[in-house]
Amino acid sequence: MKKKIALEGIVSMLILLYLYTGLTQVLSFRFFHGNIFNQPVFQWSKPVLVYLIPGSQLLIAGGLLFERTRKLALWASLGLLTVFTTYIVLIILNALARVPCSCGGVISSFTWPQHLVFNLFFLLINVIALYLRRPTQQGSVQTQLMAY
Repeated sequence: MKKKIALEGIVSMLILLYLYTGLTQVLSFRFFHGNIFNQPVFQWSKPVLVYLIPGSQLLIAGGLLFERTRKLALWASLGLLTVFTTYIVLIILNALARVPCSCGGVISSFTWPQHLVFNLFFLLINVIALYLRRPTQQGSVQTQLMAY
């Protein structure tokens, strides 16, 4: 029971994160668009990223809502958070020429080290959620016995 409550709490936090960031980017699309087009990434990727980033965040939030799609959404979330965290690490290491923040709302006021801590926290709870979703050995045995 505690495992289920912890998992639901983590999933709720991830849903809020993705709804907040995705909707902020959609609602302030001109600002977000300008920041994406100012990023030090390949020019060809910018028109794709401007729609892909908020779209994927909202899609992940939607996927996390339903048990049937939750596992896939947690893996997608882990991938997206890993990409964003890697980008932040590159910024902190001065590996990129420009470092505009395309985040929305309150998150855009974070310093880069604060961004890193924020992302690492969500990466950690995402990993914990995936761990909590694994079938327990007891559950696996019961499932196998029911199949007979």
